[in-house]
Amino acid sequence: MIALPPFYPIVDSAEWVGRLAPLGIELVQLRLKAQPAEVIRREVRAALAVCRWQGVQLVVNDHWQIALDEGADFIHLGQQDLLDADLKAIRGHGMRLGISTHDHAELDRALAASPDYVALGPIYDTTLKQMPWAPQGLPRIAEWKRLIGDRPLVAIGGITLERAAGCFDAGADSIATIGDVTGHADPLARAAAWLTATAAHP
Repeated sequence: MIALPPFYPIVDSAEWVGRLAPLGIELVQLRLKAQPAEVIRREVRAALAVCRWQGVQLVVNDHWQIALDEGADFIHLGQQDLLDADLKAIRGHGMRLGISTHDHAELDRALAASPDYVALGPIYDTTLKQMPWAPQGLPRIAEWKRLIGDRPLVAIGGITLERAAGCFDAGADSIATIGDVTGHADPLARAAAWLTATAAHP
């Protein structure tokens, strides 16, 4: 099984990747929504150029065909995209795969695809997008970790730096952050604080 870094920022542009990569991050997800295919391809290509220069691994959210074409390191799929993705092609290209889960049925579907990591969310309330699920809470992290075995577990949703220790204590291997970095008044200082705080996490 792979090991994920404890700090896993998610951003919505190659520009953000360029701002965060020099700080020493190891992994970053590029999540682009409601954009034309040519814009997504251009952003993925630009983000990959930065990541290769800085030694960072790039996760492309949902747009698996573009991720394959451009040679990203990881693909992250939501449940709907999991239904449509060519998992054989993804594996044939040696791509790493992460899958989002929110309930037991989704976890079963995810595990059937043999992902490299599983994401669980939202752990806390989040205002970034409408969620049909109630916050999962810390006990669900512990439950998911028991169910997925050796696979890394990524906790996501409403997690601030101040809440990170509780997520790790509950069993999360990595914490995905969006608003707590890109929405912060000083995002680069906040990202640096995340790196410092999680440096000792195995």
